[in-house]
Amino acid sequence: MMHTFEYDNLKLKHRELRDQFPTSLSLRTHRALSWLQRSEKENEDLDTQFILLWISFNSAYAHEIQDIRTFSERRTQLNFIHRLIDSDKDNLLYKLIWKEFSKSIRLLINNQYVYHPFWEFQRGSITEEQWKKYFENDKAVAQKALSKMNTKKILAIILDRLYVLRNQLLHGGATWNGKVNRDQVRDGTNLMRNLVPIIIHIMLESGNELWGERMYKNLCNCLSLTP
Repeated sequence: MMHTFEYDNLKLKHRELRDQFPTSLSLRTHRALSWLQRSEKENEDLDTQFILLWISFNSAYAHEIQDIRTFSERRTQLNFIHRLIDSDKDNLLYKLIWKEFSKSIRLLINNQYVYHPFWEFQRGSITEEQWKKYFENDKAVAQKALSKMNTKKILAIILDRLYVLRNQLLHGGATWNGKVNRDQVRDGTNLMRNLVPIIIHIMLESGNELWGERMYKNLCNCLSLTP
């Protein structure tokens, strides 16, 4: 990861710019940075580091929901990613995809254990033939998205994989430090280590964009930003 996107530099930028931002953006990036900093202390524990990085990501994208009946977390994530890409003047997210595609992204896309239809097959909801067909089609879509520089599409595919891993860990569907899921935890954590700081950087660089109201905004009177 480039030096610019390390925690210390991002926090310095946040201190310089936060007074110019809406309170919502200042607090969301503050929260995201706090979890990013904590994640850096868990290099030996990838399960914990992935969870901390996901919380940092969640702090950045989550906003107040007007109607919980129509809420879709996946849709919220995708809308957020689209806004990020539209604000990404330096194409940092696409450059990250190129950098990481031969590493964690390719491995995640080819890993059946973070592919939702595979688990639908395990539950008996679809056939083995169906999930394998979906899997091959989605891998082809990812390759096409990369070749066409369709950052939105490939990030959507990556988030689908990461979301499955997130659910496995947070909902008790995996063993801590388990050998069975080491590949996906390793690759998912490697990707999040690079993705989350860039997301925060883009938000700080685009303080005039509409990022939505922060979650739990009524807590703001009880919280203060660190110096």
